[in-house]
Amino acid sequence: MDNALFSFPKPINEPVKSYAPGSSEKVQLKQALAQVSSEEWDIPLIIGGKEVRTGNTGKVVMPHDHRHVLATYHKAGEKEVQMAIDAAMAAHKDWSELPWVERASVMLRVAELFATKYRYLLNASLMLGQSKNPYQAEIDAPCELIDFLRFSTYYAGQVYADQPNSDTGILNRMEYRALEGFVFSLTPFNFTSIAGNLNMAPAMMGNTAVWKPSTTALHSNYLLMKVFQEAGLPDGVVNFIPGQGSVIGRVVTQSRDLGGFHFTGSTSTFNTLWRQMGENLGHYKSYPKIVGETGGKNFVFVHPSAPALEVATAIVRGSFEYQGQKCSAASRAYIPASLWKDVKNYIGDMLTEIQMGDPQDFTNFVNAVIDEASFDNIMDYINYAKQASDAEILFGGNGDKSEGYYVEPTVIQTTNPQFKTMVEEIFGPVVTIYVYDDNKYEETLDICDRTSPYGLTGSIFARDRYAIELAFNKLRYAAGNFYINDKPTGAVIAQQPFGGSRASGTNDKAGGPLNLIRWTNARAIKETLVSPTHYGYPFLGEK
Repeated sequence: MDNALFSFPKPINEPVKSYAPGSSEKVQLKQALAQVSSEEWDIPLIIGGKEVRTGNTGKVVMPHDHRHVLATYHKAGEKEVQMAIDAAMAAHKDWSELPWVERASVMLRVAELFATKYRYLLNASLMLGQSKNPYQAEIDAPCELIDFLRFSTYYAGQVYADQPNSDTGILNRMEYRALEGFVFSLTPFNFTSIAGNLNMAPAMMGNTAVWKPSTTALHSNYLLMKVFQEAGLPDGVVNFIPGQGSVIGRVVTQSRDLGGFHFTGSTSTFNTLWRQMGENLGHYKSYPKIVGETGGKNFVFVHPSAPALEVATAIVRGSFEYQGQKCSAASRAYIPASLWKDVKNYIGDMLTEIQMGDPQDFTNFVNAVIDEASFDNIMDYINYAKQASDAEILFGGNGDKSEGYYVEPTVIQTTNPQFKTMVEEIFGPVVTIYVYDDNKYEETLDICDRTSPYGLTGSIFARDRYAIELAFNKLRYAAGNFYINDKPTGAVIAQQPFGGSRASGTNDKAGGPLNLIRWTNARAIKETLVSPTHYGYPFLGEK
């Protein structure tokens, strides 16, 4: 019997490889890219550890070359969704009762496999399947995925070690049980690391999952699932069911055994599923735990004391890395009139240098957006701005979907702080600039706070410390991740716990102990060492 009281040391963040010219990692990544691009995978459902093929299939294509098919995948119907629920519930008892260090060892083995054996294959999968350049792929998965897994074991130890006080003659304990039911994980296309964490964070705490991956991230997500299995994750702990969201969501939200919902995606989808759960509240064994990270309309706010070149760099990186398809991407900026000319010129200079194209060409900074629906949505916003009397396109504004879904990095300037592209989430390489009078700094901070329904990320650029403090307080609830003199993207596990509120989600800070606690159902246990033998208390001794 293993009775060690084990404590994992605090990990360090996985080092990010540079893929610089002549580096060994670049050679290995190029080999993996050649391998993935030459293959066409068959992606089944995986339910209770078994592959299931429904015959109802779809295609996975490269966003930057949509004629190139990477995989054929099978779609779950209602029968398969129920099979996945049954498999998750069948695995629940054994997995939840397994000592937590044993569960942690599976997480660490997954991390190690991605840090070594599957690092370049995973990178290649992201680059080709989700159109990420080498750096954007590297910081997502493997690196952030590895960090999620390693730090979850460390933070789980902290959660389990947090125990109540015991008085004389009493022994008190806290049992952090798994949820009484399965977790439904609905994962996004833009970060494969998030797809991994939405399943493995609940699993670390003893839960089992039904996983609906994003169709446009299926290639890398299937690789995750296969490595989970190779690492020894028991059958049924995670059940992989690609398919139509409405079909899967309907069956899941009607299940009496739904214990939790772990989500990253659009606010509208989150609201729809929460509403469906609300309609079934009386049907569930327990109230489902709901954890979601949704949309954003993230800002860069600039004070007149800020350096123009630093501001321009933050806007270009924050808005156009991964084609603006990060939840945290900068999509609106407030620039003082005194700095605007310099900021505009710097942005223009950078955009003349930036190249766009296939991620297999390492000179391309910008690649394709994820699919045709996204392309059409982004271009609708750009065309709206082109026709508006209170906005103009300064840079970019063109798109081409004939071979890949390419949208130029686009900068819009508006004279209306409530302009459509200042308010609504676009999820593409589009940023809108509002230029304000220098003497209206505080007033414009209030406008920024009120403009968007979201509250995910934002940044303030200033050298004036009083101006920073004013923005810090005025924008207190405008961003769950607030950056000072930096772009509003790039949160690192264990350094900047990530999440926002308002219409941006439940702010349970993925990758940290706050998130892990949400996947527990605590039971307080009191043991009296010597029990009383009479009902009376001392006060009864005299009248």
